[in-house]
Amino acid sequence: MTVERDGLGMQADNNTADVYELGEQVGFILRKANQRHLAIFAARISDLTPPQFAALAKLHEVGATSQNQLGQLVAMDAATIKGVIDRLKARDLVALEPHGSDRRRLVVSLSDKGRETIESLLPDALEVSEETLAPLTPRETATFLRLLAKLAEG
Repeated sequence: MTVERDGLGMQADNNTADVYELGEQVGFILRKANQRHLAIFAARISDLTPPQFAALAKLHEVGATSQNQLGQLVAMDAATIKGVIDRLKARDLVALEPHGSDRRRLVVSLSDKGRETIESLLPDALEVSEETLAPLTPRETATFLRLLAKLAEG
């Protein structure tokens, strides 16, 4: 049996039996693309992990916010964001204060050192995105990012 492939390597003929090939699965392809992106990130931004960078970048965007809200904004669960914030605080990149009206909540903000750090890294982060997307044309990039956002939101 001959299996025709479309431009993405996916089966194009609906009359053929479904064949599972790992290299054609969305999760596998996304993981490979993510591995490539992480290698580019590590080469340019070596002293922060991607989750640490995301937390600092989001704090730079929105200002002080609760630890829980920050976790939601950067797509991390409560335990993960707590660990990220603890490590950033240990490096004096963020400050923690009790919430004004709810002492159980913590407000996270950038320290002066954290603000300097993230502002110095933002140009590198733009280059990481540009290098990650370099194999695509501008039109493909726009389509890819739109479709990826659609997948992420479900």
